[in-house]
Amino acid sequence: MSKIRIGIVGVGLIGQTHLSNYAKIEDAEVVAVCDINEQAAQAVASQFGIPDVYTDFRELLKRDDIDAIDVCLHNNFHAPVTNEALLAGKHVYCEKPIAGTYFDGVTMLETAKASGRLLHIQLNTLYKKETKAAKALIDEGSLGKLYHARSTGFRRRGRPFVDGYGTKFFNRKETAAGGALLDMGVYHIAQILYLLGVPTLKSVSGKVYQEMDMDAARRDESQFDVEELGLGFVRFEEGVTLDLIEAWSVHMGGFEGSSVLGSKGGVRLPSYSSISQTSALTFHTTVADMDLDSTINLDDMDLRWGRLKPDYDAYASSQQHWIAAIQGRVPLLPTAEIALQTMLISEGVYLSDQLGREVTAEEIIAHSISTNVLV
Repeated sequence: MSKIRIGIVGVGLIGQTHLSNYAKIEDAEVVAVCDINEQAAQAVASQFGIPDVYTDFRELLKRDDIDAIDVCLHNNFHAPVTNEALLAGKHVYCEKPIAGTYFDGVTMLETAKASGRLLHIQLNTLYKKETKAAKALIDEGSLGKLYHARSTGFRRRGRPFVDGYGTKFFNRKETAAGGALLDMGVYHIAQILYLLGVPTLKSVSGKVYQEMDMDAARRDESQFDVEELGLGFVRFEEGVTLDLIEAWSVHMGGFEGSSVLGSKGGVRLPSYSSISQTSALTFHTTVADMDLDSTINLDDMDLRWGRLKPDYDAYASSQQHWIAAIQGRVPLLPTAEIALQTMLISEGVYLSDQLGREVTAEEIIAHSISTNVLV
């Protein structure tokens, strides 16, 4: 199979992470980078041995020798750049979340469908060993009928910029649209939606907070106006429910990992924490009228499945999956659809907080507007 030729738009921390990942994929070849900061783009191109540098992504899109574009920009830039790339005939890999709002995310799916190109959203939790194991247990019926799940994400004091890392653009609605829910929560909510089979949203009740102290100078410079803590309770049309908590900053020693409950069993995923991360996936059920709590050896599972399952390597990471899908080796997972539903839930939390009540999916969709930043 021929290599997939890729252009990167955005060479910040995320762009450089993507470049490092592509360097490990034999069938991927990054041939150009683009950033409005030409000096930064030149430095990154030199570091990774990339031949061509652009400061205008539209000039990059004119090249007919590029198969795909990887969008590594802040949230409110995702939709306009992605849509132009799709219309230019390029497959698109877009950093999470799908966009700044559900409204903009819908335009991306519609443009992908109209253009006949693949749209893939970076949801790296879908390729983790624990997700694959939990999905296998669910698919074979070991959990029975699924009825409730919990999504959790924890940082003790991990707000971008104000707590000492990252840029101030993560903290502004004008560029990021939201805070902890759109930065971290998208990974954890998407993981749970995937395990639940992407149920249909019915309603959301939620609350967001920004209460903890932060450095005054950095608060002023960043214009911090997004949430550091997001909470929600979600109802789906299929009768399943979900509660969620996502913290950029909170006075607590950690959260338990996300979980899925079924009539015959339950799974608890590892906790993703800034303090510590447990590596265990646990399965809980009843055998011979005895309660059983078991730990799954994920490394042995991964080794065995790698030897036995065809194209298992195509699910090793988000980027490996995308390359394999473009080559036609495997069908693309519905990451865009999952990311869009994740955004609908997050916007539901914001709207519920504003109105002080539970809101329906129809209300959330009706209130969603574009936050596109044209470049």
